[in-house]
Amino acid sequence: MNKHVLTFVSALAIAGTAFGQAKLVEKVTKKGNEIVIPYEKYVLPNGLTLILAEDHSDPLVHVDVTYHVGSAREEIGKSGFAHFFEHMMFEGSDNAPKGTHDKITIGNGGTNNGSTNRDRTNYYETVPNNLLEDAIWLEADRMGFLLGQVTQERFEVQRATVKNERGQNYDNRPYGLASEYTSKNLYPYGHPYSWLTIGYIEDLNRSNVNDLKNFFLRWYGPNNATLTIGGDFNPATTLKLVEKYFDAIPRCPAVQPVKVAQVSLAANRYASYTDNYARVPMLVIDYPTVPDYTKDVPALDCLAEILGQGKNSILYQNLVKKQLALQASASSQSSELAGEFMIRMVPLPGKSLADMEQLYNASLDSLEKRGVTDEDLQKFKGGITAGFINNLQSVSGKVSQLAEFQTYTGNPNKTADLLKEYAAVTKEDVMRVFHQYIKGHGAVVLSVLTKGQEQTAAKPDNYKIDSTHYNKPNYGYEGLKYTKAVDNFNRNQQPSFGPNPVTKAPQFWKKDLPSGTKVIGVQNTEVPLVTLNLTLPGGRLLEENDLSKAGISSLFATMMQEDTKNYTAEKFAIELQKLGASIRVSSDVDGMVFSVQSLKSNFAKTMALLQERLFNPLFTEAAFNRDKKQTLESFKLQKSQPANIATAVFAKLNYGSTNILGILPAGNEQTVKSISLQDIQNYYNNNITANGAKVVVVGDITEAELLPQLAFLNKLPKKDIKLVAPAPAIAVTKTKIYLVDVPKAAQTEFRVGYGTNLKYDPTGDYYKLYLMNYPLGADFTSRVNTYLRETKGWTYGASTRIVGDKYSTDYYFSSGIRANATDSALVSLMKELNNYSQNGPTAAEITNMKKAISQGDALRYETGAQKARFVARILDYNLPATYVDAQNKLISNITAEQLKATAATWIKPNQLNILLVGDKAAILPGLQKLGYDIVELNTDGDPITAQ
Repeated sequence: MNKHVLTFVSALAIAGTAFGQAKLVEKVTKKGNEIVIPYEKYVLPNGLTLILAEDHSDPLVHVDVTYHVGSAREEIGKSGFAHFFEHMMFEGSDNAPKGTHDKITIGNGGTNNGSTNRDRTNYYETVPNNLLEDAIWLEADRMGFLLGQVTQERFEVQRATVKNERGQNYDNRPYGLASEYTSKNLYPYGHPYSWLTIGYIEDLNRSNVNDLKNFFLRWYGPNNATLTIGGDFNPATTLKLVEKYFDAIPRCPAVQPVKVAQVSLAANRYASYTDNYARVPMLVIDYPTVPDYTKDVPALDCLAEILGQGKNSILYQNLVKKQLALQASASSQSSELAGEFMIRMVPLPGKSLADMEQLYNASLDSLEKRGVTDEDLQKFKGGITAGFINNLQSVSGKVSQLAEFQTYTGNPNKTADLLKEYAAVTKEDVMRVFHQYIKGHGAVVLSVLTKGQEQTAAKPDNYKIDSTHYNKPNYGYEGLKYTKAVDNFNRNQQPSFGPNPVTKAPQFWKKDLPSGTKVIGVQNTEVPLVTLNLTLPGGRLLEENDLSKAGISSLFATMMQEDTKNYTAEKFAIELQKLGASIRVSSDVDGMVFSVQSLKSNFAKTMALLQERLFNPLFTEAAFNRDKKQTLESFKLQKSQPANIATAVFAKLNYGSTNILGILPAGNEQTVKSISLQDIQNYYNNNITANGAKVVVVGDITEAELLPQLAFLNKLPKKDIKLVAPAPAIAVTKTKIYLVDVPKAAQTEFRVGYGTNLKYDPTGDYYKLYLMNYPLGADFTSRVNTYLRETKGWTYGASTRIVGDKYSTDYYFSSGIRANATDSALVSLMKELNNYSQNGPTAAEITNMKKAISQGDALRYETGAQKARFVARILDYNLPATYVDAQNKLISNITAEQLKATAATWIKPNQLNILLVGDKAAILPGLQKLGYDIVELNTDGDPITAQ
């Protein structure tokens, strides 16, 4: 018996096993400081497993239904069904027609979504606690009453949406198809993992609505599902609600586990493909390993870290640090039926993929000679513990963990067991799995080639997929019938909401230190973690005086994570990970940010390392040359990604090349080339100061415990740093199309809008703009997403965004649109912008907006990171503690006339930058018919002169 289980009740010992009564299987509680998620587990008569995890830390609940079916239950010629069906589950059910789910959850301040992987599909919502019964009703309705709403029209729209998702996440990005090639070459033909969860386009094209209905009938029953509910609720009351709504739903046919032989390769299988987007080749080496939750998984995870994760890894030391590779990493990933150990290497100029393979093999020899050290194990185990604790910060994280453990192992209480397994890993275990699965064993060696370099594979392809031994599985689709539940209540009646929960903004304390540093803190004892952000004035605005070195603050932040006077970068990383801590340095618009996370027990030691990082950086020529070279090479990667191209060019259109806001934070090839090592040293000498510094801390620490840990700030210089505010955005006088050509792009990246001189203000015009924009494009139910995705199926997602700070605000539409719908989508967008500019939101939209925003506070203050963002805003903008009350008053009182006036002010259909990044040959003819001026730009955002 597990020591955490206080109650275990055999099915035979449960009294009252009649229909309608769930059986209590176990009850788990927490003792002391152990890392465990308390829960009660039940099984309903129809086979549904129910897990209840009571947690009153926030007034919200998370509901998750996980079905034990993923792409591993598909077959050759019918790939992608599990994921496709995930989309159909959001198309409405008999008693909750299309749109009801979003209206209830998103419309009342919650969220909802779903995901599919190889082995399971889950659906979930996080909502204020007064919506618990509605969430249960919604999930039960689509489990038992879906098929009446699965029409051919909705099928076609979601099929188009799935194709767009594949385009956005796989076909339209560099290296996006690498996993597809490794999977089909690693696993035998017909193996459940030999195709991606997204499936093949040709399989999606040949599927029909009846195939999809049969998939639902075969797998989507209560006996193949786990319902997990966590959060602020009463377990006894919630159990009765689950019985009410789920009891009558009939079982699906019994589901048997998938059984496949473990994969092993006698020799390396070489494969290759030419990537349409990649500017730099990549080598992928993929070994077969073991299924998840088997004994060798922890040791393989540790091996991956030693070989290829972080600056102390073998691959980093042998390839990246020696400037032979831009990237070199290792990862171990295990699924229900099999696992993979994967290496990815991107060479720097002058090195080939064949060189990468040779260097990798030499690195394996290095690891064999080096062995595993005590420090390797200590830092690995420290990181694992911190990771588990991190996942417990949100109710969704806790629920997801319980649901996953139950689905794959039948035991929700795996946290303690896994921590023991990882803690027990030995040096001998790591070297054993190294020899058992990696060194000397066959792998798929995939060369991802760039256009025009098809002859540069590591080795010629040597493997042909054998399809002659495929035996089509019989999953039992014949004779399936749709049987609706028979209820003793009116399921068509939506449950009424309970009273709105009272959500309080986090309580915080403030302190001004003698050093000139301002501190704000929130104590939160839910998990033993502390998150601290130290921001020193500086950042990108320091570059405004000398744009020829734009990107120096970003490169400086990178250099601040290299060696110190007392630690090499590698030794520093080891010490942090042993503590289960992290320290990251980044550059913001007007600050240099030191982000710290630590277990409470190791906070003092972590802060000592922060001081070492801050006071004793060692800027070496070797590290500088390496970081600078990697930054320059990264620009090539960015210019291979349409979304990144759009981001960079849109900034340049809005602000120009002589404004720091018109240049990416990392700079560009020209500016980074001009930065010297002395520039980095000067940046440190001139700009490190405590005067104007800010500290934000959230976690399991009191003010009295923290302040002594900040005494080191008194040792910092007290300089006045003069920040130059950026120039205003460029006024747009006429709407034009700006076109950047990416040949054969599957999608067109849209950025439509402009830069404004509006400053962030949580109770002024900025916030009114946010409220006005909400119905137009701020969430899934917005006008632009509903039409472009849900009605037309042209995109995987579309939005209108407001991104603002102390200096400027960008207001723009963003989406990746199917290439052949580019002109039609632009026409529809401009029509909607004209309509919204003239009329503003409808009365119904205003009502929904007010509910969604005002009732969503519980979700905005839940995790440590969310609390930190809230109090950081108070500090950054000198806001009163009551500013949230002022926001709520503004939301409550704002009128349709005010929102209409705001729309007329900020939505300017005749004064927009329309940036389209896509396949010119495919989209230009349609765009030319629309009557706009069209300016062609290169990937740097500069006009292309006619030849």
